Amino acid sequence: MIYAFEKRALDVVGAAVALVVLSPLLLAIAISVRLAHGSPVLFRQTRPGRFGVPFELCKFRTMTDRRGPDGELLPDAERLTRLGRFLRRTSLDELPELLNVLRGDMSLVGPRPLLMEYLPLYSVEQGRRHEVRPGITGWAQVNGRNAQTWADRFRLDVWYVDHANFTLDLEILARTVTTVLGGEGISEAGHATRENFTGNEP
Repeated sequence: MIYAFEKRALDVVGAAVALVVLSPLLLAIAISVRLAHGSPVLFRQTRPGRFGVPFELCKFRTMTDRRGPDGELLPDAERLTRLGRFLRRTSLDELPELLNVLRGDMSLVGPRPLLMEYLPLYSVEQGRRHEVRPGITGWAQVNGRNAQTWADRFRLDVWYVDHANFTLDLEILARTVTTVLGGEGISEAGHATRENFTGNEP
């Protein structure tokens, strides 16, 4: 009970302070995204929150809407721009999620909110990652980010669920800074972005 209060207080104060302090940077990024990618500036997508309840996640756009002759969107690698790669490498594309934290959809620390279509693909154990609010950063993100296998990532997420406490959250936030500055694990080896989760092997 005390931890839940501490965590929410950290979320509200941390997100509010960050939005104020980073407001000039947020404006600069928004203008850059508008010039490079057009409108809208924000990428919005429905993601599963705590207990799988859907919410609308906000990020800065990192891709264009370029389509092929058939009208279908081109592969991620072809739509991801130089600006987009920079935003992803530095995790600056995630900053609008601070608004999700203030609204209570997310926490500063927790398992990353993935795609709605993954929900029926998780094992019972992997699905436990949704017992807490999703986070901007998490235990998996400071232990390899997208360079991990899906199985390892989910194992780390569930470990966090079982061991979450205020001190651990502060440690994860501190380690996030060094992880981001080092540009570690931005994408899966050999791919511009993370390959989709297609389910567990039998």
